[in-house]
Amino acid sequence: MRDRSTKQDRIMLYRIRLTLTFILLLWSGLVSARQAPDAANLQLASVNALVVNLDTGRVLYQKNPDAVVPIASVSKLMTALVTLEADQPMDEPIPIQVRDSIQMQNVISRIRIGSELPREDVLQLAIMSSENRAATALAHAYPGGYFAFVRAMNLKAEELGMNSTRFVEPTGLSYFNVSTASDLVKLVRAARKHPEIRNMTTSSKMDARFRKPRYVLAFYNTNRLVNSDSWDIELSKTGYNDAAGRCLVMVSQIEGDDVAMVFLDSFGKRSHLGDAIRVKRWLETGDGGDVPRAAARYERDKNKVGRRTLLAEKNR
Repeated sequence: MRDRSTKQDRIMLYRIRLTLTFILLLWSGLVSARQAPDAANLQLASVNALVVNLDTGRVLYQKNPDAVVPIASVSKLMTALVTLEADQPMDEPIPIQVRDSIQMQNVISRIRIGSELPREDVLQLAIMSSENRAATALAHAYPGGYFAFVRAMNLKAEELGMNSTRFVEPTGLSYFNVSTASDLVKLVRAARKHPEIRNMTTSSKMDARFRKPRYVLAFYNTNRLVNSDSWDIELSKTGYNDAAGRCLVMVSQIEGDDVAMVFLDSFGKRSHLGDAIRVKRWLETGDGGDVPRAAARYERDKNKVGRRTLLAEKNR
């Protein structure tokens, strides 16, 4: 009788273990499905892109992540990093100057040359609303001046292991400010350690109160997604010039994870924002959506040019 009872207990224990194993396998499958939807379902307009789970380091999606391309005003994230790590007084008024910048000589801005604003406010204008005179003023007010600032940008890139990145000025106006999606994830990791950068790049608006002379100007975030209740954005920076196309780097919490997104070179005024929306939906539902025809055609043409360039280099 005791042997029969023991045998039944063993069978029951085996069944319990089997059930628990099945539940664990099912749960792990559900978690894996949530964390890693099929990349083939994701359609992006950007020619180069990288999506990384910053909590685990896992690459969720990539497209030409190591292509060296112009990055436009995404450069200003490095401008912010160098400014903050110089440990200068953030409440110190600095003059708006562009004299040492070739790129800024014919650039129009609402900010008056020579007027003053606290360094903290100048930094916010540079990285929230991508104000070029503001970014240039930060470089002029750096110890050693404008050219020392640019050198510091490149030294910081080297320190971060951004081996394919080069800066020639602090705004991103130059086509020679280049990087890769992979390198920019490294920059994002460093930038998000600074609460000032997180707060400034996700603010929706700022009223800048200048001195010498006194005037007030309103500035807005270049990323309209920071105003959306459906997003939990931790860091953001947009960029655009003719060579770089539409660019966006962003960190947002999605499905409980901090996700870094880098989008470089897309066609269409809101195409980079559309890519962010598609990534979010893809991570939440597995549905990657569709890309507008014009943007898809632009990507195909860019990839053809890239392949021809590589072939020409191989045949040299």
